[in-house]
Order: sequence, then C-alpha cells, then structure tokens
Amino acid sequence: MEKINAVITGVGGYVPDYVLTNEEISKMVDTNDEWIMTRIGVKERRILNEEGLGTSYMARKAAKQLMQRTGANPDDIDLVIVATSTADYHFPSTASILCDKLGLKNAFAFDLQAACSGFLYLMETAASFIRSGRYKKVIIVGADKMSSVTDYTDRSTCPIFGDGAAAFMVEPTTEDYGIMDSLLKTDGKGLPFLHMKAGGSVCPSSYFTIDNHMHYVYQEGRTVFKYAVSNMSDATAAVAERNSLDKDNIAWVIPHQANMRIIDAVAHRMELPIEKVMVNIHRYGNTSAATLPLCIWDFEEKLKKGDNLIFTAFGAGFTWGAVYVKWGYDGSKK
Repeated sequence: MEKINAVITGVGGYVPDYVLTNEEISKMVDTNDEWIMTRIGVKERRILNEEGLGTSYMARKAAKQLMQRTGANPDDIDLVIVATSTADYHFPSTASILCDKLGLKNAFAFDLQAACSGFLYLMETAASFIRSGRYKKVIIVGADKMSSVTDYTDRSTCPIFGDGAAAFMVEPTTEDYGIMDSLLKTDGKGLPFLHMKAGGSVCPSSYFTIDNHMHYVYQEGRTVFKYAVSNMSDATAAVAERNSLDKDNIAWVIPHQANMRIIDAVAHRMELPIEKVMVNIHRYGNTSAATLPLCIWDFEEKLKKGDNLIFTAFGAGFTWGAVYVKWGYDGSKK
C-alpha cells in the first residue's frame, strides 16, 4: 500500500476593511509610531468593528474564498477544524457555525485551542486525519478577533493585535509533497505569563472582573519574548536538522507574526536572509492563530511546487513548535 501524505492544495483568507493605524493608537494610549515600530514592528492592523460580527464571520469569508479557489463541492468536505482563542461563544464551536454558514452537510467539525500556536497544531491534526485514509478533503482555518480581548487602555498590549482569518485545504496524495514533519511542544508552566484572567470556570464573569479589566490579554512581555525566541529558534533548527534542511535548500521560513525582533532572531539562528522569511506583521499585527496561514495567503504567488517551508510559532500555554511542509503547487498558477 502506498504511503498517504497530506498536501495543502489551496489557501483562502480574509482581513477586515477597517485599518487601525499607529497614529490612532497613539491617541488612545501614551505611545507613538516610532516606539511601536522599534519594539514590535506593527504599522497598522485590521479590526472587525461591525457590531454583531465575530470570529466565525472572518472564518467563513476565508473558507468560502478557499472553496471557490479550489472548486470544492460542499458535499465533499469531510472535516472542518478551526483554531481560535476568540470563539464566537463558549459553545457551540465556531467550526459548527462555519459548517452551517457554508452549507456543509457531510462534515464533522470542532475547534482547536492552542493560542498563537493553534495553526501549527491544526496542520499536524489535519495531516493525521488524512493519513488515516478515511478523510479526503479537510478544511483548516486559523481565525481570531483579537480586538475583542484587547484592552485599548493598555499601552503594552494594544498595539500588538489585529483581526483576521485564513484557511487551507488539505487532501491526500501519494507524491512526496505535503506536511512532512512536525515538532510540537507544550509547557503549562507558562500560565502566569500569558493568559486571560477571567471568563473561564476558575473565575467566571462578574461585575468585579469587568470593572477590573480582567477579560483582556494579560502578558508579561519580557518573559514571553525570551521563551518565544529560544523555543521557536530551537524547534525550527531541530526540524531542519532531522530533515537535512539548511539555508541553501529552505525556500521560506514562516514565523508567527508576534514581534519583528522575534522574527529576526529566528532568521539569524537559521542563518537565513530576511528575504527568505515571510513577514507581514507590519500590515496585520498579531492575529494569533491566523498569522501563519495569512502569510501564505499574502505570499502564495511566490511559492513553487517542491519548495521547502518551515512554519514556527509560540503562544500561551506555553505552546510552540515547527512544521515542515513541502509545498504542493505553483502559487502563481492558482
């Protein structure tokens, strides 16, 4: 029996129309464009500001574009998985809402929560379903409305985040392309340094939690930065080494778009020129689980069949890792 690989066959994406610039941020908190660009690297971010619209709206836009681009029949979709930290509701899942909005009648669906590493975990999860031989068309979506959990009175976090969504189609192949290898890690000791204090079962919502701004991202930036640099770099280097990849045969590294200094550090560790690193943090900020697929959405035309790609990310949990993908199609022909 031939080995089944899971290959990415298409990408779709969506970012909201409203652009929140550094100039506008500087009117909300004591900061300025130079400070934000020097420390984070974000010039602007997209915000879903229409009332009543949540993460599922952006996920639907991205998935619909994906299905149009790949010519997928809704009845043929077997599975939908959404990586998000900003689900529309505690329940039901955002993925179930997506199935309804897209008219998917034969798919089962669930959400996956690994914070900013969500899409890394998503790729390996989808690949495992494909490798089982029972699933032929899997849609994976990274989507987050980070503006819904951002405190716009906190100068240390509000310049970082934006909203967006992007989706991949994953299908079986017997060719030597696709999601080839992964290294995924979790260390729960990171809880104190990056979390949302209230809204869960430990500390349910109350007047006190709302009055004390406990429903927003809390981050100890220096600690998170240190762990992100070391763990993303180590994971990327480890995956490269065990697959005989180096600066000469890696086409692209796709790092989580959290901080330009982290991205530079990963590139330096791999001895890669920044021209081989996908960067769009200046346009969208940190969209959490959406950053990795949004990079591919932006750079798709530059991708060639057979390109060696390494995705890497770090997020709350702490969660981190790297995924090696051998790209399956010429992006310029899509």
